[in-house]
Amino acid sequence: MIVLASASPRRQALLQPYLPQLQIRPADIDERQLADEAAQDYVARLAAGKNACVRAGLPAHAWVIAADTCVVAAGNILGKPDDFAQACAMWQALQHGWHQVWTGVCVAHAGEVLQTQVMTEVLWLPMDAEAMRRYWASGEPQDKAGAYAIQGLGGLFVAEIRGSYSNVVGLPLAETAQLLKRLGLPLWSAAT
Repeated sequence: MIVLASASPRRQALLQPYLPQLQIRPADIDERQLADEAAQDYVARLAAGKNACVRAGLPAHAWVIAADTCVVAAGNILGKPDDFAQACAMWQALQHGWHQVWTGVCVAHAGEVLQTQVMTEVLWLPMDAEAMRRYWASGEPQDKAGAYAIQGLGGLFVAEIRGSYSNVVGLPLAETAQLLKRLGLPLWSAAT
């Protein structure tokens, strides 16, 4: 039994080629940021919390994969936008140079729990008012941290990245694979 503790279709799509038997069990935890909590600590705490929440209802032999991703611009964590005005404010914050995408990953199996945090830097291109309006109207930004999806239309505004592309999508594949391998589940062999 291999379980993804996330409702994210992007994480599912990233893992599905390697883990076709993947089961989806979203975790219901409080995702509010703590006062003065750094981005890497925030995603680590949420990934661990999601993993523990889902793992509590499963047999000990189950594999559980959990992750949480956030976008950080000018030191501020950008969540999912509530409305168009909030998305515009996020895009304007992203336009002031490089921003960071942090993902915390937590995997567990047979009582052992491993974690990592991965950071990718992203350079965002300027957006004019028409681009903002059209991008919002596409529906893509509504449920995305930082109000964009690099693998979708949002990729039009990404000039450059430093680090893991899949991390910006929502799950750093290479690092997740290394954690699973350390617990005895090589992703490549699981897919064949």
